[in-house]
Amino acid sequence: MACRLVDSTFHLPAPPKMAISSGRLNACQVHQRVRHQSIHFSSKKLSKVVRASVIPISPSLQVNDIIRSDMCKTYGFIKIGEAVPDNITLKDIITTLPKKVFEIDDVKAWRSVLVSFVSYALGIWMITKAPWYLLPLAWAWTGTAVTGFFVVGHDCAHRSFSRNKLVEDIVGTLAFLPLIYPYEPWRFKHDKHHAKTNMLLEDTAWHPILKEEIDASPSLRKAIIFGYGPLRPWMSIAHWLMWHFDLRKFKPNEVGRVKISLACVFAFIMIGWPLIIYKAGIVGWIKLWFMPWLVYHFWMSTFTMVHHTAPHIPFKASDEWNAAQAQLNGTVHCNYPRWIEILCHDINVHIPHHISPRIPSYNLREAHRSLQENWGKYLNEANWNWRLMKTIMTTCHVYNKERFYFPFDKIAPEEAQPITFLRKFMPDYA
Repeated sequence: MACRLVDSTFHLPAPPKMAISSGRLNACQVHQRVRHQSIHFSSKKLSKVVRASVIPISPSLQVNDIIRSDMCKTYGFIKIGEAVPDNITLKDIITTLPKKVFEIDDVKAWRSVLVSFVSYALGIWMITKAPWYLLPLAWAWTGTAVTGFFVVGHDCAHRSFSRNKLVEDIVGTLAFLPLIYPYEPWRFKHDKHHAKTNMLLEDTAWHPILKEEIDASPSLRKAIIFGYGPLRPWMSIAHWLMWHFDLRKFKPNEVGRVKISLACVFAFIMIGWPLIIYKAGIVGWIKLWFMPWLVYHFWMSTFTMVHHTAPHIPFKASDEWNAAQAQLNGTVHCNYPRWIEILCHDINVHIPHHISPRIPSYNLREAHRSLQENWGKYLNEANWNWRLMKTIMTTCHVYNKERFYFPFDKIAPEEAQPITFLRKFMPDYA
């Protein structure tokens, strides 16, 4: 293997296993996996340790199946898709979907409401009857069941629940109430997430931290590191507070509907919480409402970060952004235990939802099968596993256009003990 000397450091061409992609992975990204490896060269005159750095073999070299397979093992994925060509549009993808996946079925829609209501009622019953050592299981079930309410409201917000918009607004508002989530503010902001998915600054769901933000807020740096590290499965709580209660974040023509939703949420807090406390006390409020609410936010955070966050998935500036690439290739399909998928109405089948939000949740699986048949080589797919979560929580932090992500411990090592702890103690099973 040839090598060349640059600034007293030997630079090695990438071996076949770590070839460079012109579209999705460049030398710097692959470099994240191999940098800081020490290579020992010895001769009669010289024994020296040098650092290996990956450089492109060819600017046009594409990532092949072997490379993507290696990335899958490293990141905890089943499949990592090829880059979507620039000439493919979102309309091209939508037109290949069967027309029936867009059809609203009132029976199936209201059946999803029934599933959520019954499973949530069962969860509340389990909490009231379970001995203390079984409460975590009861909370896990109940919090997952109430996440189903969110998905029902989610369909309403996308106008895929009913043909009657008033019915959708009423059902969506009621479905969000147990979560104290204001329906209309969330609907307005979520529409922007779909319009600007994985757009670096404009996406209203999560987007990566920029180095400028880390450098500009030394007093908040530790909180950011905790938030994007060990507390990341509950970061949706911060998102809920920051984005949905400030009237200044909404257009004048949106404020009226926002105020109605906020009034409903505050009414639930002022009436529902005192009733729970009156009947069950503060401890009962914690058991019956707060702990399931934390489980709901665990799923809200986990679904969001798994759907759109991986070391190989880019966020792009608005002038470089491509809708087909972001929605088809920048969204992840993740399989969860089947009981979770049933209670959450297949929200994890997320790629077709981003191709068209008008697809009802009960048609997402059929739409995904169509995408697999027609666009399968571009899809990112995973099973929910420890390695997948560990990769996101210990690697996908500070964004850089060339390398995509730097972990916090490379930017601020003296303050990144939470990330070091996760990397050391979090399981790595895939």
